[in-house]
Amino acid sequence: MQIYIFVYSYKFKVTKRKHDAYFRWLFADTAHVRYLLELARKINYDIDTFLNQVNLDTLMRIPDSYSEVDDTGEADLAFRVNVSTGAPILAGILLEHKSGRDPVIFDQISKYIHSVMKIQDKNRIFSGIPTMAIIFYNGRDNWNPLKILEKSYPDYFRGKVLPFQCTFVNMTDIPDSDCLACEDTTTGMGIIALKHAFNKEKLLELLPQFCKFLDKMPRNEASCLLEKTTIYLVEYLGKDFLKELNMAFVSIGQKYGFVSIGDYFRQQLAEERQQLAEERQQMTEERLQMTEERQQLEEKLAEERDKLNKAEEEKLRTARELYKDKVPIEVLVKRFNLTKEQILGK
Repeated sequence: MQIYIFVYSYKFKVTKRKHDAYFRWLFADTAHVRYLLELARKINYDIDTFLNQVNLDTLMRIPDSYSEVDDTGEADLAFRVNVSTGAPILAGILLEHKSGRDPVIFDQISKYIHSVMKIQDKNRIFSGIPTMAIIFYNGRDNWNPLKILEKSYPDYFRGKVLPFQCTFVNMTDIPDSDCLACEDTTTGMGIIALKHAFNKEKLLELLPQFCKFLDKMPRNEASCLLEKTTIYLVEYLGKDFLKELNMAFVSIGQKYGFVSIGDYFRQQLAEERQQLAEERQQMTEERLQMTEERQQLEEKLAEERDKLNKAEEEKLRTARELYKDKVPIEVLVKRFNLTKEQILGK
């Protein structure tokens, strides 16, 4: 028996900040997803209950092409896991990351579940699979959409308001001590960065404590983790924070260090140049398209003018022939809307 786990990261259109990109990068790896769930189960009964029914040693990623949703987001991180009993039954989990309030979050999740959480098997009497949605939130405001949704319902409906099981994890509730003690440095450090993205003092206190763990990682993995975390945090706390963070790491002899200000500027400049090049290419293509459309319009207008001129010539020729056949000119003027001078050729 297998359970499918989908990590769904919706791109919040009102901001260009990189919460979702960083979240997706962290949890594209099955090992990181496993540790994320293990940390979350300590503060969430529903997750803990679910994980007791599965074998996370069997966690595997599902190809990106599995998703058919293309308007609000995509399941670019998908995983499956076997249940502990081995029974031939499937279930699903949707992990959704939010960094701000979203009034249509449940509509998005519902649409996604109905589009993706299906099993194509002609022997099944229902194609859908029971799904638990887990919302991971690391925004600045105190927000829990489940509590807001259930607020006006009687106790009987608590946990039943939605047509699917849903639970909420505010990442600030995951203890810092658990992150520091996490066997997977990338997951622990990533969660610290996400939960304290707006708190410079906390980051300066906690991030250097990962140095001893970074020293045990392969150099390329440690450098990549530091670079990704740097780019993410600078978006929120500014470039001055990067200087302070580097000083904190240098002061304790960390041999890797976060990327330098120069590296950050060079990367930002490269990204801006790439974006500018893409915009120029798009503008060039749009101009070419406009030129083609204008040419087509001019050809069409010329064709219409041709038709109109030929129609006028034919009308005048007919009027003159009728005049030769002794039709009174007053009748022809009125019938063809022509002047006497046009008909007589004067």
